[in-house]
Amino acid sequence: MPKITFITSSGESREVDAAAGSTVMENAIKNMIPGIEAECGGACACATCHVYVDPAWNDKTGEPEPMEEDMLDFAQDVRDTSRLSCQIRVTDELDGLVVHIPENQS
Repeated sequence: MPKITFITSSGESREVDAAAGSTVMENAIKNMIPGIEAECGGACACATCHVYVDPAWNDKTGEPEPMEEDMLDFAQDVRDTSRLSCQIRVTDELDGLVVHIPENQS
């Protein structure tokens, strides 16, 4: 089972087991990771599951689709590695993924 490490804005690190086929956001909610609000429930209709993908994982998580890019316009402090965690599907290749949670969600 792939593992994801969430790092909060205060530097707290939590590693969780994530089922392949689920999303990074679903695993954050399931494991009560602070800072991931996911108000739309994963429909890519808000930006409250915004994360920064660790640069070492950028290529493996891929680029945001146009709809995700549009929603990122509503996120605070967007960076080159910004993604909506509801749009990152967990695969075995993402075992060890590290994402950082912004200080504020939109």
